[in-house]
Formats: sequence, C-alpha cells, structure tokens
Amino acid sequence: MKEQKGVGRMWNLYKMGGFTPAIASMLGSQNAQQMAFIRNVNKEQRKQSMFDMPLKELEVVVFDLETTGFYPNNGDEIISFGAVLLRGGEVAESETFYSLVNPKRKIPKAIIELTGITNEMVQDAPDLMQVLHDFMEFVGRRLLIAHASGHDKQFLNAALWRTSKVNLNHRVLDTMMVAKWLEPNLDGYSLDDLLDSCCIPITERHHALQDSIMTAKLWQNYLARILERNITTLGDLYAYLSKH
Repeated sequence: MKEQKGVGRMWNLYKMGGFTPAIASMLGSQNAQQMAFIRNVNKEQRKQSMFDMPLKELEVVVFDLETTGFYPNNGDEIISFGAVLLRGGEVAESETFYSLVNPKRKIPKAIIELTGITNEMVQDAPDLMQVLHDFMEFVGRRLLIAHASGHDKQFLNAALWRTSKVNLNHRVLDTMMVAKWLEPNLDGYSLDDLLDSCCIPITERHHALQDSIMTAKLWQNYLARILERNITTLGDLYAYLSKH
C-alpha cells in the first residue's frame, strides 16, 4: 500500500510539475535517469516504421523472460531476462543479454524446479528498473522476436508501465505464428516441438538466454524458408501472417 501511495504521489507530481523533478524526488537521480531513458527509447520507437525493411537485412533481438507465474497483475514478477541479437539472419551468439532480477517476493517451488532459479540466486540481483533499463538499451529500436510471445509481452508491458508509465511500442514477432503458417500440419507448436521439427539441438530449456538462442536458430530456419517464398519485407510477412 505504501508503495502504491508513493507511485500515486510520483504520478501526480509528474502531471503537475514535470517528469524529472517528480521522479527524482521519489526514486533518486539514478532511477530517474533510467526511467527517462526507457521513456525516450519507447518514444523514438513510435517514429520508426520497419514494414519496408528487407528481412534479410533486418536486425532483430530474440528474447525470453522467466517469471514467478503467469499473472503480472496478481503479483507475479520477472526473475530473468535473456536475449540474443541477429543480423541479417545470422545469430550473433557473442552479442547476448542475460540478467537475473530480484522479484522482491518468494519464488514458488514449482518455478524453482522448472527454471533452476532459487531465492538465494536472486536476493542480490539487480532490481527490475535496472535490468529493464539495460535490456531496453540492448534492444534499442530493433524488432523483437519471441516464442508464444503473449506471456512475455504481458510481463514486459506490465514492467514498463509500473516503472516508467509507458507501453511497449516495439513490434514483437511470434515464432509460433510463423510456424503455424509455414508448418500447418504439426501436432504441436511448443518450442520443443518446433526445435525437434527443425532438427535444432535442445540445450537448456527454461533458461532465458538459452531459450532465446534456440528460438533465434528457429527464426533463422524460418527466415530462409520465408525468403524462398519471395516474401522480402517485414510488411509482406505481416500481410501473409494476417491471412492465416
């Protein structure tokens, strides 16, 4: 309740007296700078259209989140971010992002067993604002890709709104949607199903960075097949996906 009142006071200060004094007064100068950066990245993203960009030249960031559960509006939190960069369809495995996050709540036993992330591992991890700032800095203005992206978008949007009062403006392309278009007759579309279908080795599942790298390799496979169909821009791809 105290935190909610603080956020409410901060937002009232923002509306009455401007962004930086309001945030700085509540959170300190470092968090104010991080918030300002996140808001600026989001603002700049609104100005950019990627639809005419050739797919084979597109820089994308494939990402994954691990969380304490499924419902960010009911108290579930992000516990790790993972991401990897692709340039022109080539996975840049040396250009990755990974960080644990202190969720400031206990991680359920089932999630510990699933992810291997324990309460001890996150107790000294950075807070959400810091990791979100670093993640958005890594992403820049690039297209985002995730598998079954609804979960990740929901948590990312909740985190952006709670920390910076903005919604995600980056486009998020879902490899599950692409798979259902390219391979309409598969029995299942889980990440494991699709990795197996494309003969991509499964390394460590439910680790945000490893899942990101495997999803990046899946996108690499799909991109080659998309280009073979004479679909050359992101706009073309979205037009085809909207019909399926």
